[in-house]
Amino acid sequence: MLQIGSVLDGKYKILQEIGHGGMSVVYLALNERANKTWAVKEVRKDGGNDKSVVSQGLVAETEMLKKLSHPNLPSIIDVIDKDDSFIIVMDYIEGGSLQKRLEKMGPQNADDVVKWSLQLADVLGYLHSRKPPIIYRDMKPSNVMLKPDGNVCLIDFGTAREYKQTSSGDTTWLGTRGYAAPEQFGGHGQTDARTDIYTLGATMYHLLTGYSPADTQFIIYPISRFRPELAGTGIEKIVAKCCQPDPKDRYQSCAELTYALEHVHDEDDTVRKSRNRKWYSFLASCGVTVLGAALAIMFSIFKTNAINTSYDTYISQAEASSFERAVEFYRSAMELQPENEEAYMGLLNLCASDYTITNEEREAIESCINSTRSSNAGTRSNLEIFKQRNPDGYDQFEYQLGTSYFVGYSGGKREAYNCLGNVIESENLTDNERTVANTYYLLADYYVQLGDSAAQQNNDKDDGFGWAKTNVSYNQLWENLYAIVEDSETVSEKAGGGDYAAAMYRETANQIASNISHFRSDGVSMNEIRNAIDEGRAYISNLQETNTNGSLIEQTTQALDSAERTYESYMNISAGTAS
Repeated sequence: MLQIGSVLDGKYKILQEIGHGGMSVVYLALNERANKTWAVKEVRKDGGNDKSVVSQGLVAETEMLKKLSHPNLPSIIDVIDKDDSFIIVMDYIEGGSLQKRLEKMGPQNADDVVKWSLQLADVLGYLHSRKPPIIYRDMKPSNVMLKPDGNVCLIDFGTAREYKQTSSGDTTWLGTRGYAAPEQFGGHGQTDARTDIYTLGATMYHLLTGYSPADTQFIIYPISRFRPELAGTGIEKIVAKCCQPDPKDRYQSCAELTYALEHVHDEDDTVRKSRNRKWYSFLASCGVTVLGAALAIMFSIFKTNAINTSYDTYISQAEASSFERAVEFYRSAMELQPENEEAYMGLLNLCASDYTITNEEREAIESCINSTRSSNAGTRSNLEIFKQRNPDGYDQFEYQLGTSYFVGYSGGKREAYNCLGNVIESENLTDNERTVANTYYLLADYYVQLGDSAAQQNNDKDDGFGWAKTNVSYNQLWENLYAIVEDSETVSEKAGGGDYAAAMYRETANQIASNISHFRSDGVSMNEIRNAIDEGRAYISNLQETNTNGSLIEQTTQALDSAERTYESYMNISAGTAS
């Protein structure tokens, strides 16, 4: 066991034990240099009766969490393999588990349970959308942390597994008896997304009644047996449907469950009776029951078609409107269907088709994607809903937005860094797109570091050539730029096409025009700078024969002209100084 007060791996000081299980202990640790607290989980290698299951669970937890990014999941920071144990360093989640809250306060308020369940359904939906899908399998109050801000965080991935399309069943039963779905017991088929829906329903049952399923002989009774005031409510019906023994009788996806939770009161008996009274009155006035049923079906179809038609109309109107009107049409489309990528891509194409993004265009993009709405799950932006409901489309949009900010928006390197950092390891991008994302991300990271460092320097003194002095190194920046633009074939391969290659030549030329003094003082030779300008001109000359993006070619040519003038001026100044 780790000793209180000891320093792990030269960085993490063990402060106190905050939890333990049969084969693991969790400590609170402090990185004194960063003044940051972490949770340190020590798992003994000799713990438990089934070492292979222990090892499998540990590997699953670390490997899965390292690839995941969600506001309701902790992040793995470090993994240390010791002789007698594995050490996992992860985010420290302040607060206590829902199990402790139950023990202290008893059955929970139904509205709180709905709020937490929406967040948990969102997390599970995110896991199920991975490739391959991740099935959590061990939802229960003790695995859900309630943070001080009222939001929840799902922990402990030791029993999670990746869904195997070709598998007919699970080889090992893992989960917590009572919360586990029937198919988690060997021989009942493979666990899938509906398994997690069952375990979430069982968790809701415990939170609402104060009894775990094990306390009630593993029978999920109607909630009203313990909470009469909840008889006939939507939440009672949702729990009952989640916990059906046959998976096909449950909600079939977390999206279905989320919709039910967001409209939980629509299924309250009082609401249904009121709605039915109005409906029956309408039927009576019509005099034909069949007509009423047909109208109900037609209304449902009409509503769905109306939403789709309205969305398509907004997109069509945006494509045929002035800039200001188009932005509003795209915003309306996002509000209607925030998970549909067409409006996001249309807005980005509107603003960045010429490889230049103005301040007005940037403000339009940020305003639309960050427009917020409120629901039982809390206040969320269009972009957050887009990410949660359509991860594939979100990753492609963030990739396109990040590269557009990098090459098109003056001062947009920090925005590019943030966007591309979200998707540089995404499996939803092609290999070539990941190469582009990583290249631009590294360059943007260097720009951000240069900018932050330069801001701390005293730039009031002149270096003799009209440029302010700075202690920031520009040699690495030049190497990173030139690694991309060293020849046209490499550029095209790395950047994904002639347009991005031209944009990178434009970027290099702009940097020469702005920072030639810094490059020179940091060891970049005038021959290297001369060669970069010449290669850029040669590339653009070849590109003009096959490329129709005249605006980008013109911009790059102008940037190369500016770099040429700066180069000649610097040579003249240097010659005059030398004489």
